Amino acid sequence: MPDKVVTRFAPSPTGYLHIGGARTALFNWLYAKHTGGTMLLRIEDTDRERSTDAASAAILDGLSWLGLTWDGEPVSQFERAPRHREVAEELVRMGKAYYCYATPAELEAMRESARAKGLPPRYDGRWRDRDPSEAPPGAKGAIRIKAPTDGETVVHDRVQGDVRFPNKDLDDFIILRSDDNPTYMHAVVVDDHDMGITHIIRGDDHLTNAARQTVIYQAMGWEVPSMSHIPLIHGADGAKLSKRHGALGVEAYRAMGYLPDALLNYLARLGWSHGDDEIMSIADMIAWFDIGDVNKGAARFDFAKLEALNGVHMRRMNDAALLDIFVATLPYLEGGPAIAARLDDRRRAQLLAALPGLKERAKTLVELVEGAAFLFVERPLPVDEKAAALLSGEARTILRGAHAALATVSEWSAASAEAAIRDYAQAAGHKLGAVAQPLRAALTGKSTSPGVFDVLAVLGREESLARIADQID
Repeated sequence: MPDKVVTRFAPSPTGYLHIGGARTALFNWLYAKHTGGTMLLRIEDTDRERSTDAASAAILDGLSWLGLTWDGEPVSQFERAPRHREVAEELVRMGKAYYCYATPAELEAMRESARAKGLPPRYDGRWRDRDPSEAPPGAKGAIRIKAPTDGETVVHDRVQGDVRFPNKDLDDFIILRSDDNPTYMHAVVVDDHDMGITHIIRGDDHLTNAARQTVIYQAMGWEVPSMSHIPLIHGADGAKLSKRHGALGVEAYRAMGYLPDALLNYLARLGWSHGDDEIMSIADMIAWFDIGDVNKGAARFDFAKLEALNGVHMRRMNDAALLDIFVATLPYLEGGPAIAARLDDRRRAQLLAALPGLKERAKTLVELVEGAAFLFVERPLPVDEKAAALLSGEARTILRGAHAALATVSEWSAASAEAAIRDYAQAAGHKLGAVAQPLRAALTGKSTSPGVFDVLAVLGREESLARIADQID
């Protein structure tokens, strides 16, 4: 292994940071952290038609939200085009590449001829050994690499094992187009070399590219980095991940109320495991992660598992830390902005006091918004259908008695409120549930909530008695 591990995450800014890209970034970040190395970020923006600044910003925002920090400034691949040209021209001078002047019509004829013979469409090497002086006047050639014609190119992959490619299948591919623009295949090699990348970790859809890129490394006499091609993520049905499975941008997961640490824990477990450990902190993952332990087979994305895992992370989280994340995420959550607008110091303190009860019932921050809504509604409370059913008939008589019992409590707390209600229920001959259910409906407008005595404690004496009175009158 080199003195210091340098990994890189290299997204194309043609859309959001999708979930597969987030896992690739995570594996690069974990491996760098595990080995005491660094992770660099390169924006592969050579496709000028499809690359946008908005997509670049969304990718950086997604990485930052997940906490996947990179070292140094992001590198723009497009801005390095002069360096890519310089290396291509150097390969020509070294006799390892050459100018090809084949016309589009000639290239199409080659493809047709190969197809007719049942062969893959490829370039036939016709300019490989010709003198450039034979070029048509004024023609601007493309630069092609001289790929080896016999033997095989071996990609030594830490996930896939040694993968062998017969050199007869690697034609003399273009590294610099006739308009002087580098191809992706070439730009990636030059950038990885110049950035000092020691370990390339990326999706296994790049495995065939790895053979061609190895040819460029060897032609330049550069050391080939360690390669690890990780399997793609599939949906729960085994098909390649698409939007219907959850192939969404990470910002969609933020809006669905997932915690960054829970999403990272889930993504780490897609294709990598550490014994039977399901729940992992970031520190655990850094300590345990090794790229050689990643599975060869595709992993399946399962929303139900992610949600359950998120619930565990929420319950285990310190209340103050959870509150901070919750408040920071409110602008992105359905119903969140309304809460954010009314979150003064008093309500923030109420929310913190309610969190132990709220997080027991919530698996996402969206469910936390729904659970906490009772703290932020104005009197008289809107009452949903199920709660209204709990407030009919005899329930109002029971509420009157509960209101009178609670009005006598001087030192207001969950324990003192509970004692008063239990005494009242026993004296009036009611089961505790017959009192607690209408009480919950009156206090929250819903049929489910944290423990009703916790709700009384969080709302405080004045607000609790007023909400109950609204339902009696």
